[in-house]
Amino acid sequence: MAETKSKQSMNKVFALLKILDKDKRYDPEAYSFIMASLGYTIKKLDRKGHVTGQELSDGVKDYCLEQFGPMARLVLEKWGIKSTNDFGEIVFNLIDSGLLGKTDHDRKEDFHNRYDFREAFDKGCKYLLH
Repeated sequence: MAETKSKQSMNKVFALLKILDKDKRYDPEAYSFIMASLGYTIKKLDRKGHVTGQELSDGVKDYCLEQFGPMARLVLEKWGIKSTNDFGEIVFNLIDSGLLGKTDHDRKEDFHNRYDFREAFDKGCKYLLH
């Protein structure tokens, strides 16, 4: 069992390395963050399985603000992510490599221009005073 999990983990690493070799636009952290955002979104929606591009885009925004606060947009930009279109590019790279699945209705366009980064991250960050 442990050997099988180890082999599966290695297969995921090799799949990600192939993506990074083929598409150099995004930092490896971008892929890790999108996967973490997917888990966050699924948990937040109290659902098992599929989420839409719009739901994931909103989940990425919420998770990013939660993790990075006022630095959220700058962190994403450092990783090569400058718009929600990039979420779609990353997700479909993961789909094409077999690391994620999709339905017949899922398209990259589902991620296009979901929100403006400056509006969402610069103005969307709420400061709490303790």
